[in-house]
Parts: sequence; C-alpha cells; structure tokens
Amino acid sequence: MAPRCWRWWHWSAWRRTRPPLPGSTPSRSRAPVGPDGCAGRPASAKCGGFRQRFSTQEQHPQICVVGSGPAGFYTAQHLLKHHPQAHVDIYEKQLVPFGLVRFGVAPDHPEVKNVINTFTQTARLARCAFRGNVVVGRDVAVPELRAAYHAVVLSYGAEDHRALEIPGEELPGVFSARAFVGWYNGLPENRELAPDLSCDTAVILGQGNVALDVARILLTPPEHLEKTDITEAALGVLRQSRVKTVWIVGRRGPLQVSFTIKELREMIQLPGTRPILDPADFLGLQDRIKEVPRPRKRLTELLLRTATEKPGTEDTARQAPASRAWGLRFFRSPQQVLPSPDGRRAAGIRLAVTRLEGVGEAARAVPTGDTEDLPCGLVLSSVGYKSRPIDPSVPFDPKLGVIPNMEGRVVAVPGLYCSGWVKRGPTGVIATTMTDSFLTGQMLLQDLKAGLLPPGPRPGYAAIEALLSSRGVRPVSFSDWEKLDAEEVSRGKGAGKPREKLLDPQEMLGLLGR
Repeated sequence: MAPRCWRWWHWSAWRRTRPPLPGSTPSRSRAPVGPDGCAGRPASAKCGGFRQRFSTQEQHPQICVVGSGPAGFYTAQHLLKHHPQAHVDIYEKQLVPFGLVRFGVAPDHPEVKNVINTFTQTARLARCAFRGNVVVGRDVAVPELRAAYHAVVLSYGAEDHRALEIPGEELPGVFSARAFVGWYNGLPENRELAPDLSCDTAVILGQGNVALDVARILLTPPEHLEKTDITEAALGVLRQSRVKTVWIVGRRGPLQVSFTIKELREMIQLPGTRPILDPADFLGLQDRIKEVPRPRKRLTELLLRTATEKPGTEDTARQAPASRAWGLRFFRSPQQVLPSPDGRRAAGIRLAVTRLEGVGEAARAVPTGDTEDLPCGLVLSSVGYKSRPIDPSVPFDPKLGVIPNMEGRVVAVPGLYCSGWVKRGPTGVIATTMTDSFLTGQMLLQDLKAGLLPPGPRPGYAAIEALLSSRGVRPVSFSDWEKLDAEEVSRGKGAGKPREKLLDPQEMLGLLGR
C-alpha cells in the first residue's frame, strides 16, 4: 500500500518506542538449514539477497500467518528461507489450503495452479504447520495470537465483493462474480448457489480478468471442461445452459479495460463463439495509443484488429458455425436491475450512458443523462473484491478495504503485519502477490533483527492449541489435507479429471474420522 494514504503516521515512531535490547550480540554462525533454500549457509551469509545475522535472543521466533492463499504461503516461504530457526504456523478458516489458487483460478488454467507444488513443499517443512478449520476473529482473537507469537502476519485476502448498490440488485438471477467463481470452483460456502442458466443472454458488469473468466466458462463447450477440476455439479448445470450471448459491460472505454491480453486472446479464440465489437467504439484510437505503455498498446491493438479487420481464414472457419457470442459494451454504467413482469427475477438491466473526463487510465466516467435497457436473465457483478475487518483490535480502512500499513507493517500495532490483497487491495496477479509478500517478510525479519519484536520465548501454537481445545475447535493439519487430496484425486480419476473436489465440510470431517 502506498505510504501516501497514511502520511500522518511515521514508522520512526515505532522504532523510538521499541529500542534495540542492550546486550544482544550477533551470533557468528548458524546450523545448516533443511530443504528450504539455504542449506549449508551460515546465518551471516547472503541468502536470496537478504543478509541475516540474528542475536541469540532471536534464534527461535514463533510467527503466525493468517490465511493460506498465495500471500500467506509466500510470506511463510520467505520467513522460513531467510531465518533458519523460525517456526511458522499458517491458520486457515477453510479445511483445505491454497485459497484463491484452489477457489479462484479458472479450471481451464491448470498451469497457474502449479504453484501449489511449491506451497506443498513449504507446508511439509518441519518448521511450518498448517492449522485449517480455524476462524481467526471467531475461534481465536488476534490479541490472543499476538500474545502467543513474536509476530502475526494477516494474509487473509479479500473474501467479499463490492456491491453494485443499485435497485434490483437483490433479485434472483443477480450474483456476484466472486460467488459464481466459487460455485464452479468448489468453494463450500457457494456450493448451493444454483444459478439459473435457462436464459438466452447474460450480462457481466466489469471488464477485468475475472469478468472474462466468467464469460469464458459460460460460453466454453462443456466437453472442453470435462477434464478439468471444475465441480461435477457445476458442469451438469453448464451442460443444460441456454446462454448464447454474454455482454461484458464497462463504465469506461477500450483504453481503460482491466483485463490482460492473455485472457482477451482466449476469448477471441474460444471455440464455437464469435466476438461482437462496435468499430465506432475504437474511432481515433490508433493515434492515441502511440504513447501508452507497451502492454496497454498491445492489448488495445488486439482489440482494434478484432473490431475493425475482416477475420482471417482460420478465424472465419472457427466462427462460421458459432452458435454463441460475446461482446464488450463500453461507456455504460449499471443504474438498475429490471424485474420480470411478475417481479420474481431479473429480466434486464438499465445502463446509464457515460462519457470520459480526463485521459488515459485516470479518466473518469460521468453520465450523459441517456440510458438504455439491455434484456437479460442473468446479471453477474464483477466490479471488484474487497477485504473485511478481521478483529476489532486490528485497524481497518473501510473505504479502501485494506489494513492501514507501511510496507506491510500495520499502522501503530508493533508486531502485526499484513501481506497480499488485505495489504494493497485486490489487484495484480499471483506474481504480484509473491513480490508483495516477500517484502512483508523482509520487513518482519528486519524488525526482528533490530530488536523491535517481543524478546524472550513465546509459546506459539502450544498456547493456541489449548485455547482452541477449550472452545471445541479441532484444527486440520496438512497431513489431514493430504488425505482429503488423495480422496479427491481418486474420485476424479474415473472421469479422467485431475480431481473431483470435496464440497461439504461435514463430509470432509467424516473422511478424517471426526
């Protein structure tokens, strides 16, 4: 998160409140490290570009990470790699690990999920433990974690969606894209979503990668999804789908879309579909893109070619039998979801026509006063994810949807850190989160070395285990997850799928003998 958001607070204030402890002396060497990336190197050696020299009082820090998605695992990976004696406990509210890699990445993008292999290596380290089925903020409070650990890192992501805040949003047939993605990816809380796909037209509000993911899943021939890890329940509904046209609507223009060129190419090349783009939306764009950054330029050029050029032989052959279509509608902002005549479900959406004020990516959409109605039977809102506050003791900015922080250090709460989307907002890809999380880990280790974290031993999980036991909470271990993983893989094998995801938490607990 950019420091400009909280200029009134200075990191130096924390340093003044926690001076380095007198008498702490750097150790001269360190025992060899296991398979976590720094084997055989002394603590004073550079490991991955970050120099480590910890005093004897900092030899066995107990660190807690809340959230087992990319941010949580990358933070843990950095800490374990760069401190040879650190122990990291990763708490997760789900019974299974990996967060949005499991529940957010599209089923037809298996290569993106390969990062799970790296996370698994981290979780299997002797100095790392996965504690699933623990809801921080309900089963255990953040102050209780802070009392048990030298440092706590909040990496719990963005588990909510931004509301449209327009009339009719509550009608049946209106869903958040987040819930729809969770439904076809097997997120337990969304397993009973049951979207009605009996309509001809769907409208997706928002023009980011998630919007294109949802559009692609709606329009992909079901037989192309049969060998992915999409849930069988979702695949059954998609086989019966009557959706033929998907409109992807944005408030601004082609120069401000948020999706990337990879996702756009996948839409253009989607079997059995054809794109609908209005050439009028692209008038004058050729000259305006000369000065934009290269990624944006390449993306806009592909949009231009798709909108204005006659399809080549290969594209013509692919689109000729197309029974489905997708289109981008620009300069439109949702104003109202229109009900069916009986008022029982969504039947369309009223869009305010907009124009841009300003230039480039900073341009704002303002209404012109005109509106248009677009008939549809399904409305999917993809206008952004957002984080929730986790505990009253943790500062939270409801407007930005993040924990106020300086380079991952939570404002005015020494020993508390954050990484990932709850730190910077729901932007970027997995690689962005990796870099962000490594930075938070680096800040934590710098503070540890400077004597800014609590001195002396901390009980770590031993204290929390006793609390959870007294409250009737039974955490799930990584070895427990590996049993569930083996069951999923076994169930998918018969259908030629990589796995058939378990959806019911009670069934999962039953398989673990709970």
